[in-house]
Amino acid sequence: MTDSLGLYLHIPFCKSKCPYCDFFSGKGSETDYVAYCAELKNKIYYWSKRTDRPASTVYFGGGTPSILGTERLCDLLQYVKTCFSVEPHAEITLEVNPDSGRHLDFSALKEAGFNRVSVGFQTAAERELKALGRIHSIDDARLTVQRAQDAGIDNLSMDLMMGIPFQTIDSLKSSIDFCASLGVKHISSYLLKIEKGTRFYEQRDSLHVADDDEQADLYLFAVDYLESIGYRQYEISNFAFEGFESCHNSAYWQCREYIGIGPSAHSFFEGKRFFYGRSMQDFIANILHDDGDGGSEEEYLMLALRLKSGLRFSDYRARFQKEVSPLLLRKVNKYVGSGLMERDPQHFGLTARGFLVSNTIISDLLS
Repeated sequence: MTDSLGLYLHIPFCKSKCPYCDFFSGKGSETDYVAYCAELKNKIYYWSKRTDRPASTVYFGGGTPSILGTERLCDLLQYVKTCFSVEPHAEITLEVNPDSGRHLDFSALKEAGFNRVSVGFQTAAERELKALGRIHSIDDARLTVQRAQDAGIDNLSMDLMMGIPFQTIDSLKSSIDFCASLGVKHISSYLLKIEKGTRFYEQRDSLHVADDDEQADLYLFAVDYLESIGYRQYEISNFAFEGFESCHNSAYWQCREYIGIGPSAHSFFEGKRFFYGRSMQDFIANILHDDGDGGSEEEYLMLALRLKSGLRFSDYRARFQKEVSPLLLRKVNKYVGSGLMERDPQHFGLTARGFLVSNTIISDLLS
């Protein structure tokens, strides 16, 4: 295969663990950072020898990638470029926590090739930040965004969480307005999900979080309000000005291939899905866990329905050399009639209300 792929690098370190987070991450020392970067380079080299396909996106996620500091991040990206053929206009994203982000040299990062920054913000309400266990301030977030923009990085995203303790529609609006006032081009706005193994899960009976109806109200408000101020919804939880959609994440939803490097990182490569276990030992030993074949019709449909554009008949026809089945279209029509899906001669997809119950709808469509 000669088509491009995505690269994901997982940085599993955080200054402190947020009580809602179930990603593989933990505290690390300077010694840990040095050792991990060396091991990451080993695996970058390993994977580069298994393909000559160019990389169209590179994504540094975590954890908190910005905790590594400017010099290590630039060095890692340079090594990626040494090992892989990175396309000239590749989207290269760095996830940044405002606490460590304010210490980064964004001019050096831009010079190294980083051209997109995703800021882990969550909320502009101090009470909500405290409830989420975030260690940064609102001013930290403002300074991080402004310093990135001053360095010439215009493609910025901010994360906003919905359904968090003490949140109201008014406070959510204020958080959206804060992001918009900074001129960021992309907002990821997603509902809090309480996962097993987190502190929030242990505290779930005493948390003051939104119930299902309140979450629905917050989500539908966010969709409408973000659209009204220029952020077009293109995926369940993602909104952007035209031309600033995340290329890397969009490739996931378009069922395109990528290589994930780091503990807990998943890959879809050469038709197979696999992942590293949630341990540094698995990663160091290069132990990969099989997750089956990828790219099936069912998987393609499931991922396409995360997108606002939904499933395009022409794309489906080109990929599978056949038409969408009449049975599936009859099921779609049922949800169109109830306002949960939309359909025209070119595509079908979920509405905003449909996104709220997407798992149920997709399960029915695939049955």
